Amino acid sequence: MDRVNDTKTALVTGANKGIGFAIAQGLGAIGCTVAVGARDDARRAAAVARLRAAGVDAFGVALDVTSAESVTAAAATVERTAGRLDILVNNAGIAGRTDGGAQDPTTLDLDVVRTVLDTNVFGVVRVTNAMLPLLRRAEAPRIVNVSSNMGSLTLRTGPVMAAYAPSKSMLNSITVQYARQLADTDVIVNACCPGYVATDFTGFSAPRTPEQGAAIAIRLATLPDDGPRGGFFDDAGVIPW
Repeated sequence: MDRVNDTKTALVTGANKGIGFAIAQGLGAIGCTVAVGARDDARRAAAVARLRAAGVDAFGVALDVTSAESVTAAAATVERTAGRLDILVNNAGIAGRTDGGAQDPTTLDLDVVRTVLDTNVFGVVRVTNAMLPLLRRAEAPRIVNVSSNMGSLTLRTGPVMAAYAPSKSMLNSITVQYARQLADTDVIVNACCPGYVATDFTGFSAPRTPEQGAAIAIRLATLPDDGPRGGFFDDAGVIPW
């Protein structure tokens, strides 16, 4: 069944915790219906319950971005529940193992690289391509890829992580390719860096809250029609490639 036509539906991947949950909460707070994409059934249900308790219209979507079958089923769930998709936030990501020099480039574990790319890059492609038919039904479709300034070849920030950092460089590059391909459509695609945020991803040792990290993704998810395309942004503005 179709939801009310003027209510935007947003799918956030990896939305059961951390920055993803904060993005879902922020989009819900401005009136979006939020599809909570997550692998774990219990955590997804808990996140949906928390959002609904806060007054957000939310529903769960079983979604493992590394599984083509799961992604196809997720698109069917969104279509059945909402009829279209206005906003896609590709937030799901992993850091990958670092023990035993697994991400030291001189001792790089290529299986770790493959695992990281499967979620951080291939997962984004799987989800984006599955959701594009639903996004094209929207009046002002937006895609936001959650990246990291560790993927900036100019800034070279953070620790040496030769699986994770290049995965974000590739995500940035593929964001540009999508933006170029969709330049003559209503679909606006950008990448963002949430900054160094206190989540289980960072051992809760970082200075920024998930809500602060989510702000740039929410801004890009709600860009006007003349907004930027194919860019890489944080709270301060454009991040160098």
